[in-house]
Amino acid sequence: MNPDWLTVETPRLILRTLSAPALQALIAGDRAEASRLTQCDLSTFPDDQLSIVAVRLKDVSDDPDYLPWSLRVMALKPRLNFVGHFNFHSKPHADYLKDLAPGAVELGYFVLPEFRRQGLAEEAGLGMMDWAARIHGVARFLVSISPENDPSVAMARKLGFARIGSHIDEEDGYEDILARDAPL
Repeated sequence: MNPDWLTVETPRLILRTLSAPALQALIAGDRAEASRLTQCDLSTFPDDQLSIVAVRLKDVSDDPDYLPWSLRVMALKPRLNFVGHFNFHSKPHADYLKDLAPGAVELGYFVLPEFRRQGLAEEAGLGMMDWAARIHGVARFLVSISPENDPSVAMARKLGFARIGSHIDEEDGYEDILARDAPL
């Protein structure tokens, strides 16, 4: 596979894939090694986000081809300091989406509190959706959001996502499922 997928760049962000060794370093608490491996400053990567790191490490271990879709650092230019992370929950054509949105991918993100409400999640989402559509032909995107998460609901609507259903998530409870077509 062409390594062009390792880094996606937007005007303010570098979205760099966390390799299996970088994911392992984060889980081990070695943020210096994870920073070295990604060439981004991960010193502020929060402990409460390590559960998603563990999930994505398992996903990558089970299917190495998932890596381009896995967890990415959202690093703010020019210093490349950690401001959040972005990931797709699966590769395109995941079984769990075949009835609701065949061929779609579901995206997820986290932004450090001090960097919220600056449009960084929106910028990361647009950049990654553009990458997935342009390089991999993904035509539809999903997000699952609690209707009580007003900032995420507002961002999703701003990006053109509309409600197509709902489900009960084992960890997060009731969530609306929102979808949008690929950027043009």
